[in-house]
Amino acid sequence: MNIDKLVLAIAGLLILVSVSLAVTISTGWLWLTGIVGAMMLQSAFTGFCPMALILKALGVEPGNAFK
Repeated sequence: MNIDKLVLAIAGLLILVSVSLAVTISTGWLWLTGIVGAMMLQSAFTGFCPMALILKALGVEPGNAFK
């Protein structure tokens, strides 16, 4: 799995977990959903993604979007 697919998978997982926590525990967890969404939006325009940098440092194979 390359960086592009892992970034999408991790973002999707964080969104699902934060929404589940907001429904079951406290709506305060929705801030995590907002942060993940904002980071995805800004990376679409700037190409900067902190998760991609972390995965690259860990030696994950780069994809087309994050080189």
